[in-house]
Amino acid sequence: MLVFMRLIRSAAGVFGLAFAAALGAGDSAFAGLGQPSPWQMGFQQSAAPTMDDIAWFHTFVLWIIVAITIFVLALLLYIMVKFNAKANPTPSKTTHNTLLEVAWTVIPVVILVVIAIPSFRILFVQLNVPPSDLTIKASGNQWNWTYTYPDEKIEFTSIMLTDAERTKISPPPPRLLGVDNPIVVPVNKVVRVHVIGSDVIHAFAVPSFGIKIDAIPGRLNETWFKATREGVYYGQCSELCGKDHAFMPIEVRVVSEQAYATWLADAKKKFALDGSAPATAVAAAKD
Repeated sequence: MLVFMRLIRSAAGVFGLAFAAALGAGDSAFAGLGQPSPWQMGFQQSAAPTMDDIAWFHTFVLWIIVAITIFVLALLLYIMVKFNAKANPTPSKTTHNTLLEVAWTVIPVVILVVIAIPSFRILFVQLNVPPSDLTIKASGNQWNWTYTYPDEKIEFTSIMLTDAERTKISPPPPRLLGVDNPIVVPVNKVVRVHVIGSDVIHAFAVPSFGIKIDAIPGRLNETWFKATREGVYYGQCSELCGKDHAFMPIEVRVVSEQAYATWLADAKKKFALDGSAPATAVAAAKD
C-alpha cells in the first residue's frame, strides 16, 4: 500500500510539473488560428461551424472520460483499503449480486447513448452538404494539389514554397505550409469541395475548418465548410502517398467579398480554362 501511494504521489508530481510548464508557455500552449503552434495542446482555433461542433464534442466526451476515470480510481482505492487481507482477514464468499450486474451493464449503455446522440448529429451535419455559394474541385497529385473553380472556369496547381521563396514574402508563411497559389474563398459563404486523387490516395484536410476527406482515384468525394473569420488557414495531405507526402500542404485564404472579387478577376486572366494559360497543366513537384 505504501509503495502504491508513493507511485501516485510521483505521478501527481510529474503531472504538476508538466501542467506548470504548459501554463508557463503562455498562449503557445494553445492552438493558433489557422496553423499549428509551438507546444500546442489542443485543436487549432475553430473558424467554421463544423469545427465548433467537433471541439464541443471533444470537450464533452473528455469530461465523461475524466469522470469515469476518477470513479474507477476511487473504487479501486476503496477496495484496496477496505478489503485487503489485513483489514478483512475473513474474505466474503459472495459470488453474485443481481443489482450490481444489472447496473454495470445498463450504465455503460446509457453513457454510450448519451455520447451517440450528439455524435450522430455532428456526422449528419458534416455529410449533408447545404446549398453552396462556391464549388472547388481539389485534385491530389504526387505531390501537389490542383484546384478547379468549375463555375468560374479557372484551374491552377498549388505547390509548396521552398525556403528561398518563403524569405521573399513578408511576413513569411510557416515552413512546409506556404504555397505559391493558395485557395481563395469569400468569408461567410458555403464552399463545396469535390475531392479526387489523380494517381494514388491522398487526403484533403484543413483542421480549423474541421474537414478531412480522402482523395481517391476514380471516385469523387465531397465535403464542405463555411469560414466565419477572415485569415489564412493551413492544412496538409493526411494520407501517406509517397516520398513527398509531407510536402503537399494546403493553404486557404479567407477574404472579404470585395477582395475575393478582385482576386477572381485577376485569376481569370492567369488561370483561365480556355487553353491559353499554361498554369492549367499539372506542374512537376519542386525539389
